[in-house]
Amino acid sequence: MLNKINISSKEQILIIYVVLAAVTIAVFWQVNQFDFITLDDPVYVTLNRHIRSGITLDGFRWAFFTTYAEFWHPLTWLSLMFDYQLYGLNAGGYHMTNLILHILSTLLLFWLFNRMTGAIWRSAFVAALFALHPLRVESVAWIAERKDVLSAFFWMLTFCLYVYYTEKPAIKRYLLVLFCFVCALMSKPIVVTLPVIMILLDYWPLKRFESKKGNLILWQLREKIPFFVFSAVFSIITFYAQRPVPVKLFPLSSRLANAPVSFVTYLEKTFWPLDLAVFYPFPSQIQVWKVVFASLLILLISAAVIVAVKRLPYLFVGWLWYATTILPVIGIIQVGNHAMTDRYTYLPSVGIAIMLAWGIPLLFPREYIRKKVLFPAGIAFLAIMALLAWQQCGYWKNSFKLFGHALSVTKNNYLAHISIAAALSNEGKNKEAIDDYNKAIDITPDNILLYIHKGVIYTKRGQYQLAIDNFNEAIRRSPNNAEAYNKLAFIYDILGQYQRAIEYYNKAILLKPDDADVYINKGVIYTKLGQYQLAIDNFNEVLRRSPNYVEAYHKRGYVYAEFGQYQRAIEDYNKAILLKPNNADVHNDRGVIYGKGSQYQLAIDDFNEAIRIKPDIAEAFNNRGFTYDKLGQYQHAIEDYNKAILLRPDYVLAYYNRGTAYNKLSQHQRANDDWNKARSLSRKK
Repeated sequence: MLNKINISSKEQILIIYVVLAAVTIAVFWQVNQFDFITLDDPVYVTLNRHIRSGITLDGFRWAFFTTYAEFWHPLTWLSLMFDYQLYGLNAGGYHMTNLILHILSTLLLFWLFNRMTGAIWRSAFVAALFALHPLRVESVAWIAERKDVLSAFFWMLTFCLYVYYTEKPAIKRYLLVLFCFVCALMSKPIVVTLPVIMILLDYWPLKRFESKKGNLILWQLREKIPFFVFSAVFSIITFYAQRPVPVKLFPLSSRLANAPVSFVTYLEKTFWPLDLAVFYPFPSQIQVWKVVFASLLILLISAAVIVAVKRLPYLFVGWLWYATTILPVIGIIQVGNHAMTDRYTYLPSVGIAIMLAWGIPLLFPREYIRKKVLFPAGIAFLAIMALLAWQQCGYWKNSFKLFGHALSVTKNNYLAHISIAAALSNEGKNKEAIDDYNKAIDITPDNILLYIHKGVIYTKRGQYQLAIDNFNEAIRRSPNNAEAYNKLAFIYDILGQYQRAIEYYNKAILLKPDDADVYINKGVIYTKLGQYQLAIDNFNEVLRRSPNYVEAYHKRGYVYAEFGQYQRAIEDYNKAILLKPNNADVHNDRGVIYGKGSQYQLAIDDFNEAIRIKPDIAEAFNNRGFTYDKLGQYQHAIEDYNKAILLRPDYVLAYYNRGTAYNKLSQHQRANDDWNKARSLSRKK
């Protein structure tokens, strides 16, 4: 069509780039207004102290040496740290990074197939279907799936560079391809199948098999061995990082039955993308006919593309692209409680798009009919996909909408109830949250985390006995659950039963020796008991295991201050601030120490910084007021006490200090009023 109005191939390509980017932005732009969700986003961002420290040397070390969240994907962690540096906890910024990566992958995919085949519009269709299909929404709209879009970007870039290498083989080009592949692996190890896809592309459309002479197998091995070695290494790392689901939950027979069914269901949802959900529960029973039908269909299609491989190589390559890339996540090795998940189609979908782009035209042997029918039909198909993707994207606005939709399109979706409960709890709707946890327990009564979550909510509500009952139930069902012991200890700490709390913390440590937070909590209890050396021993243990743990320096500094070892306290506070400069509480506490040492200007500087970082920190206003009082600047002191009381109307010490300042100004009635208020509040407490 564009040829008829004299638009050159280069101009057509430019138009396609612009349209692909613009339409993808139009479909997904709404994510800019979306929030974090309660599933995995806290693990990856909102409650992850390493991410929330931004770009730091300690963060770099952590990213490369942790298998937190059951993956080794340092580039994913670094990208999230970079986002925090830019956006803080503004979820829209993280969403936009995901969208930008998705657009870049789309444009690289178009470049790749256009470069390899010279078929502009077929390549455009492949890229457009990849960009706009509703199954892509989960990977793009879910912040925790940064690993998907980041690994896909490097996957596409690796292939683009590989095409450059095949056009003019050179060691520098080869090493650059290998480097990008390693970057993809360090974003998400799902890309381990990339070397196999390289071989497929060598067959078609690069047709390198036809141009090579001699032993083809030896040539392929020599060229691809480094890629397969990296794939093997990352597969082993992933295997050890992942926490497999207990076999008793999903026996091998169930997993083998689910594999072909989910394989075909992905195909079904590619062509009929309705009732998509963030979580598909693993079925309690899979009907035999479904397994048989799915298996036969897979065998039939596989046989057909193999028979026609020489005549229709693109069908063979497209089918094997889909089958190969989805195989690692088909669920034979189960690492989650899902039967399938939309995000697993992110890279495999390209294979189906190849089959459609080059296979459908075979149904229309006449060129005239192809031009009249296929172009408008393709546009209409993509428009429908884009509209459905836009609709599906809307469900990701927040946890209530997302998991409410999941409940409406799936059965027995306990994870949806759990996630809604977490969202309700975040909004302070704890009673409603407990109702959803109970619904989840009705579906999966052996899920230990549900009792722990319920216990946490009862703790928030001050219903400590109910909390204890739930934690004990978790321990009864799973005696080696360190988290349950940790939570129990926390409650006994609240109740002032410190010795019992320490006993439970010791049990938690015995089960999970590397949990730094448990040592912190124990240290805090010893501080309350005045057993300062034991407190310091626990904070030292934290720092031995994690030398850059800010909270350990902060807590140890506080204990040194209680000892009267002010210089040591300041050294610890300095270290904490060096590691995390925007920590208002540490600045406030260091200011207190400076004040005790009569270094009043340094104290005021710290209180000013604490207030700058956290404008609602009442303690810093009170402490700065007390410092002004020491300097004889009573009016400034009273102004700060006023601000502290405005922020915390029940702040006893601020009333007492303000009364003292009024007394020094001979405003005795005001002083008495404040002291009486302080006494009244103290009695209530």
